[in-house]
Amino acid sequence: MSKIHSTAVVSPKAEIDTDVKIGPYSVVEENVIIGAGTEIGPHCVIHSYVKLGKSNQLHAQAVIGGLPQDLSFSGEETWVEIGDENIIRENCTIHRSTNPDMPTTLGSKCFLMSYSHVAHDCQLGNEVILTAYVGLSGHIEIGDKANLGGHVGTHQFIRIGKMSMIAGYTPVRKDVLPFCLLGGDPVRHMRLNTIGLRRSGVKGEEYKKLEQTFRNIRDGEAIEDQYGTPEIDYLREWMLAPSKRGIYGFLKN
Repeated sequence: MSKIHSTAVVSPKAEIDTDVKIGPYSVVEENVIIGAGTEIGPHCVIHSYVKLGKSNQLHAQAVIGGLPQDLSFSGEETWVEIGDENIIRENCTIHRSTNPDMPTTLGSKCFLMSYSHVAHDCQLGNEVILTAYVGLSGHIEIGDKANLGGHVGTHQFIRIGKMSMIAGYTPVRKDVLPFCLLGGDPVRHMRLNTIGLRRSGVKGEEYKKLEQTFRNIRDGEAIEDQYGTPEIDYLREWMLAPSKRGIYGFLKN
């Protein structure tokens, strides 16, 4: 049997694995699916139309599946889908999408620190870190292993590339390149995210080639002319994809 505290309110129409813990005073509504090994702390709310994968940790007062904060939303059945082994800390909120065909998505092994917010229609990859008080507006795409510093605020419809890192308190209104550090005033791409790349195994000649590509595009060379490694190929395809807000420029040395 699932370990459900006597004060928790759990809908009989929720699909809960037998290896799930639900803490005091938490609420789980109908049309919720919770995978094995997931632990839900006290005073959490899991609204309808949420899929939680395996071995997730939800700390006190997290709220998952709230209605999208979008005046155009008219009550359709939309979802939040969350992968495995995520840590969702105190008072985090994740809202349902506005699109019935595309849920708000959180990958696996992400770390959402206290008071961070994921708005409707966001698509987050794996191993993403949102530091305390990060606020994601609607329709934001974040690649794997991106790291957003504390109090970062974002505009709708931007893209944040994988393995990027954004300095705390940065207002993000344009797209953020993969593999790069973003910050400063005015906001600019500073350099490559050296530590993040090396921790992910991008080093040696691969790192040198990516670093040279960064310098090339910073100096105005066309991304279409950049080749050499899987990371460079990914960067080229990412930069050539449609952008609604444009891409931040570079700090010039």
